[in-house]
Amino acid sequence: MADRFAAARAQGFVGRQAEVEAFRRILADARGAVVHVHGSAGIGKSTLLHQFAWLATRAGRPVTVIGQESFVPTDPVVRTDPASRTDPASRTEPAARAEPAPPGGSAISRLATLPPVAPGSLVLVDVPGAVLAAEGLLAHLPDDSVLALADREPPPLAWRTDPAWLGLLHPMPLAPLDPTDSAELLKRRGVPEAEHPNVLAFTHGHPLALALMADVRVHGSRGSTSPVSPPRVVNTLLAALLDAVPTPRHRAALEAYAQALVTTEPLLAALVGVPDASDLFEWLCTLSITEYGARGIHPHDLARSVLDTELGWRNPTRRTDLRRRASTYYQQLFTEGDRARQRAVLADFAYLHRDSPLAGPLLAPVTASGAAGSTHLDALSITAVEETELPALLAMAERYEGPESARLLRGWWGRPAATWAAVGAQARPYSPAGFYLLLTLGAEDLDDPAVIADPGTAAAADWLSRHGELRAGERALLVRAWLARDTYQDVSAVQTLITLRLTHHYLTAEQRPALTLLPFADPEFWSAGCAYTDFHRLPQADFTVGGRPYGTFVHDWRRTPPLAWLGLLCERESSAHPLAVAAPDGPGDALRVLDAETFAAGVREALRGLGRAGGLRGSVLLHSRAVASRAGRGAGPDDRAASLSALLRETAAELQAAPRDRRAHRALHHTYLQPAGTQQRAADLLGLPMSTYRRHLAAGVSRLTEELWRRELDS
Repeated sequence: MADRFAAARAQGFVGRQAEVEAFRRILADARGAVVHVHGSAGIGKSTLLHQFAWLATRAGRPVTVIGQESFVPTDPVVRTDPASRTDPASRTEPAARAEPAPPGGSAISRLATLPPVAPGSLVLVDVPGAVLAAEGLLAHLPDDSVLALADREPPPLAWRTDPAWLGLLHPMPLAPLDPTDSAELLKRRGVPEAEHPNVLAFTHGHPLALALMADVRVHGSRGSTSPVSPPRVVNTLLAALLDAVPTPRHRAALEAYAQALVTTEPLLAALVGVPDASDLFEWLCTLSITEYGARGIHPHDLARSVLDTELGWRNPTRRTDLRRRASTYYQQLFTEGDRARQRAVLADFAYLHRDSPLAGPLLAPVTASGAAGSTHLDALSITAVEETELPALLAMAERYEGPESARLLRGWWGRPAATWAAVGAQARPYSPAGFYLLLTLGAEDLDDPAVIADPGTAAAADWLSRHGELRAGERALLVRAWLARDTYQDVSAVQTLITLRLTHHYLTAEQRPALTLLPFADPEFWSAGCAYTDFHRLPQADFTVGGRPYGTFVHDWRRTPPLAWLGLLCERESSAHPLAVAAPDGPGDALRVLDAETFAAGVREALRGLGRAGGLRGSVLLHSRAVASRAGRGAGPDDRAASLSALLRETAAELQAAPRDRRAHRALHHTYLQPAGTQQRAADLLGLPMSTYRRHLAAGVSRLTEELWRRELDS
């Protein structure tokens, strides 16, 4: 029966080609060695040791298995102090402390009994804490033996730095199986190929998870491979991945850091609602499921899937609340002025939308950045384009869009309105992997010959001109071109990084655009994602270059400014019908983009209605940004009227404080703010001839309009 087990395990073994080949070389070397297999729970350490035994037997080597009974148990097991666990690349000598032994077996301290070990044997030790007794065990083994250990932690630092271990120690860290090996495992276990994508998406190549999901499919009910359908799989994986969760606070910390792309100590405190989360953060750092990055910690992919799925069916309300808290935390960062931090956190914000049926498919490079073979966003950077790089970028454009497109784009090089940026790997030698070209257009640029000569800008300029969309001092941002070298405008890491950088520009530029116009070569594919992010289809700005049509979308940042836009996305993320969540101002109270002339007329009308009950209810200024930002989201007509009244009086008071405007303010005051009844009475109160009074009043209205218009543009 033991031989049948061994043969079945060998036949069902999948993947680990590099580890198996390395072990074959160790056997062929015929010298002593210590093979240290390490990785998280369920990653396949024991399976690999069984395969080593099979290979050793076929090579004629004796195999000895040393189990738990060969060691003296002890209560504590020495583990790395969490305070010393940082990014693995910068670890120092750890401080040791005693912790309870993990479930499933006592920790070990020293060897008690040892079975006879023949020369040339393979000795397998697969018990918790076996590494602690390895040095003592080696003293009892023939010098040509191979000792194979399995542990969750990497080899001790002393082993990796002590010259005595050089050439003897062979660390073998185990990662999840790649998609090909994962699919082969499922195939061998009888899972139909049509069901592989759902299983692979949930398991992330984790062998135990793959085996459990296959077991549900083969021995459970058909169609039950959806990750939300088998709670017993989730519970089994949680038990395997986590030794213990000490308190409900620690459970809350686990649930929280499974929702965020990267967790820092301040973010964790915000998610769990405590002023200081240092103890919880340190505990998360001790877990074998925790991985480290330059910006913080995160659970490995399977652990995240399991924790998120379990919370999703156990307490969906808490799951939604955690994502809302994360969104609020990220939004607050955009009020602090740290541009580098804001840029980094945009991927974190986007990650919260991974489950959206509209935006989720477009966020694959963010959600799968840890998957085998994927390009991590952190490996890419965006830099200003040098003239020497321009030919390579134009060659990309010509490859996908034709020579006419490349010629038109070349015409924008060196122009003040144009901003060129290249995407490339941070590693050297640098090679551009994509680029984008931004054009900033003011009202004075719309009839520029260069703008009119380019169909891509002419269409946008024509729409802006005909609709009077730009007021004095405002700018429209046109993304004239964007693409990735290998994938053009398909979803990719380059495309995602461009999207995040453009978003950062919209939110934090010193002069934020009034509107953003964004063209696509395949507008139908991007329409759902654009609708989710409040970019509206604008057929009037479509254009054709080189026989290829492009569809344009637009977002008006005056109607839905940056922080309100982030809040809108947060609301849509948690809604079952995201597009039913309207932008902050509903259709009945929609903001209007007012030009200077209409705004000035509105000020005069509002002053006349200021002293009458209900005199401001019909004012065009109720739909201005300055009034809306003062009244707050969801304010009704009466609240907006009150805000307009306060804004008029407050701005007039500022004129009173300026010596050169005091005479104008006095005329305003007695005519509109505290009216004398008639203009003649106002002139008499001021002791002025009617002509002088009217001149002062006109100056007061003009100065008040100027200050209110400045506030409108600032808003």
